[in-house]
Amino acid sequence: MHPSAFRNKNAIPYIATALVLVLCLCRPFPSVQSAAPSDAYDGWKQLPEILKRIVPPSFPNRDFPITQYGAKGDGLTDCTEAFRKAIDACVLAGGGRVVVPAGTYVTGAIHLKSNVNLHVGEDAVIRFSSDPAKYLPVVFTRWEGVECYNYSPFIYAFEQVNIAITGTGVLDGRADSTAWWSWTGNRRFGWGSGSPNQKPDRTELQEMAEKDVPVEQRIFGEGHWLRPNFIQPYRCRNVLIEGITIQNSPMWEIHPVLCTNVTVRGVRVVSHGPNNDGCDPESCTDVLIENCTFDTGDDCIAIKSGRNADGRRLNTPSQNIVIRGCTMKDGHGGVVIGSEISGGTRNVFAENCVMDSPNLDRVLRIKTNSVRGGAVENVYMRNITVGQVAEAVILIDFFYEEGDSGPHLPVVRHIYVQNVKSQKSRYGVYFRGYERSPIDDVILEDCEFNNVKQGNVVSHVSGLVMKRVFINGQMQP
Repeated sequence: MHPSAFRNKNAIPYIATALVLVLCLCRPFPSVQSAAPSDAYDGWKQLPEILKRIVPPSFPNRDFPITQYGAKGDGLTDCTEAFRKAIDACVLAGGGRVVVPAGTYVTGAIHLKSNVNLHVGEDAVIRFSSDPAKYLPVVFTRWEGVECYNYSPFIYAFEQVNIAITGTGVLDGRADSTAWWSWTGNRRFGWGSGSPNQKPDRTELQEMAEKDVPVEQRIFGEGHWLRPNFIQPYRCRNVLIEGITIQNSPMWEIHPVLCTNVTVRGVRVVSHGPNNDGCDPESCTDVLIENCTFDTGDDCIAIKSGRNADGRRLNTPSQNIVIRGCTMKDGHGGVVIGSEISGGTRNVFAENCVMDSPNLDRVLRIKTNSVRGGAVENVYMRNITVGQVAEAVILIDFFYEEGDSGPHLPVVRHIYVQNVKSQKSRYGVYFRGYERSPIDDVILEDCEFNNVKQGNVVSHVSGLVMKRVFINGQMQP
């Protein structure tokens, strides 16, 4: 504007208007915005750049068969020491494959090291011991989102680089109502009156975290009843888990924690025990889960980032998680976020999956509460084919477990769902936020939910958009 305009009194209103307009345009947008449907899927443009960073590790062309280190595939001989010797020899040589040939090999804990690919060959079975002593001494781990020292996971790695578990063989945890599962304290899984169970230890661990007891003093293991997870790389980089079948786990099956660059590909998980989640990346960055089959006793995939005070202490989100081409059968949910989500989650992409079972409860599930807190944002789902689920196709619930009983308001925003088609469910969508902290910016587009028994539940949602969404053949407003 020319300086002379400021000397013209008639121009003053126009100048004021111009200044206000400039100030408005220069202000940053609020952190929470409801996207218009036409812009809702721009987040998918991030995907190629994320996938560029997820590169499976490669290994030298050297093989170390465990049978050369004393292992016998007779289903009886304890091969724990043979696994350790083969892994150490592989590391000393500069890396390669520790090969498990055809046969059945009984073992305790296996600890992977950098540049080692544990290759479980065709017709090979690693059968893990049911003796808890085989998973001692205790290791630094995370149990239900809380750091502690506990029994070693069956396959464990701590602060290693370039590790893998590959092959077409089977990892058999041998968990059942006589081993591990009864520790839940649930009669359905073999517990009986007077038998030990995890409940006192679980409570004690959570109380320790709330009181900020140093992790070095949170020691469990022998004399305690916290079940180990199956596979847990902890603070590792460049992880590959490919091709194997996992069955009969004590608890969570694939549980990378604080890892970067993780690929889980072509894995088959069949395990119907308590808390038998299929794959739970926790506080991880750049994770690809593709072409896997999950048939589980709990969530098929559950993205996590720490529980309550411990999750807030570490404050490390799960981010850049890509799920594609997977098949979900039984389970509490197909793609799940939570409930141990206090560190937050962002940038989750799920596409081209098939989900179908009367024992699969939900397709997309976000579960949290005001004890957990944390922010879940930028969740993208598209092209999902659903036969039937038992409860809701899409569920976001702020009243999980403890419900609204804490000071840490959960935040869930920017959830975009496109082209999800289901044939049977109780609800189409089930959304329950808080009045003081509503679920924000949920966009559904080009979805069909058929044979829905009870319609939708929508409570405290801001910015809900349904565009070409049909429930029982009726377009939703």
